[in-house]
Amino acid sequence: MSTPETRHTIVRLLQNIGSRKEVEQYLKQFASLDSRQFAIIKAGGAVLRDDLENLASSLSFLQRVGLYPIVVHGGGPQLNEALDEQGIESKRVDGMRVTTPETLEVARKVFRRENLRLVDALEELGTHARPITSGVFEAELLDHDRFGLVGEITGIHTEAIVSAIRSGCLPILSSLGETPGGQIVNINADVATRKLAIRVEPLKIVFLTGTGGLLDQFDRIIDSVNLVEDYDHLMSEPWVHSGMRLKIQQIKELLDELPLSSSVSMTTPSQLAKELFTHRGSGTLIRRGEKITAYDDLEGLDLDRIRQLLEACFHKELSPDYFDTKPIRRIYLSDSYRAIAVLTEEQGLPYLDKFGVTRKAQGEGLGHSLWTRMKRDFPRLFWRARRENPINGWYFQEADGTYRSDTWTVFWYGLDHFDDMKKSVEIALSMPATMTRHAVTDDFDETDSSDD
Repeated sequence: MSTPETRHTIVRLLQNIGSRKEVEQYLKQFASLDSRQFAIIKAGGAVLRDDLENLASSLSFLQRVGLYPIVVHGGGPQLNEALDEQGIESKRVDGMRVTTPETLEVARKVFRRENLRLVDALEELGTHARPITSGVFEAELLDHDRFGLVGEITGIHTEAIVSAIRSGCLPILSSLGETPGGQIVNINADVATRKLAIRVEPLKIVFLTGTGGLLDQFDRIIDSVNLVEDYDHLMSEPWVHSGMRLKIQQIKELLDELPLSSSVSMTTPSQLAKELFTHRGSGTLIRRGEKITAYDDLEGLDLDRIRQLLEACFHKELSPDYFDTKPIRRIYLSDSYRAIAVLTEEQGLPYLDKFGVTRKAQGEGLGHSLWTRMKRDFPRLFWRARRENPINGWYFQEADGTYRSDTWTVFWYGLDHFDDMKKSVEIALSMPATMTRHAVTDDFDETDSSDD
């Protein structure tokens, strides 16, 4: 069990990957949950084989700060190797392993061995862990004639999981099931993870992978997906196919069954803490999300509520005549009024005048969804931020070019001609501030934003 001194030490270590406010926010959020509803973490067989040390270290880290994820592991590559060694042919039908009695006998030994390897690695780090190789997944044979001893989960029993956590142990689950008659059956670890998540309704479901997340057509990690906004667009992309397409579909089906607060993350074992405890994360964060609506004028908008959101984001007061004097080009607004982008037209160039996202919405990836939507609609854009703005690091990644003055950093993307770049800098530096430095008191989460 974590002591206050240990927790304090861990918090200090976490600050190396994020701000203290971020860390404290997530710790408070996670600590408020029932222990078993914090997270389910699925570690595939390749992770156990290739990255056991980082996996054990990251899980130990969570336990020491007082968090108890439920871990489900696979063992596919190890089973393939063991079957090859014994000369047992491994067949697949519709992507599923046909499990004969001989295959199942080998699978039981392999999964037990891999389970204990992870448990032993955790115990060597001083982290108590409990192997749970049976008794959780009740199942029936899926289709004996086609798949052999492959199970379809019909029930989840959490008593062993609850007992482990109450005893201060991390529960480490193998993905074998049992029929009511006592027959052991093979269950895909991803399927077991999804079914367990629907039963437990955790805040986080984490799939640990070697790639560290979903990759786009350039093999870059997609850092967040808002399914309400992004699903149809993603599924229409030619580079989203085969396993990736199936994975996104399965995650959407899973999140459709869970509370809005639940999310799926994909990352590597070594980056697990960064993914869990920082807004920026390290891999891919997928949420059911919410709709972002674009408005080309102010009609139908609750301007008082927008004013409150902007003042909360900047901790300053918005000029009384802001909406009357600004040449609004478009406003992007989340349904919950927790994320907003205000674009104006400045001498023929689109300008990002305000970009604000509450801290909780940042943690949900809503800001990234808004940015992605805006960038699709506006392939050319410029904006400014004060030089001390804490999110400038992210802006530098998103921008094609920048210019720094004593007070401001001007950013832009999509401006191909020097004259446009020069004009954008001149416009941005000449604009008067539209927010005063008076602090405001509100009910919004604290956030970081751009511009004044």
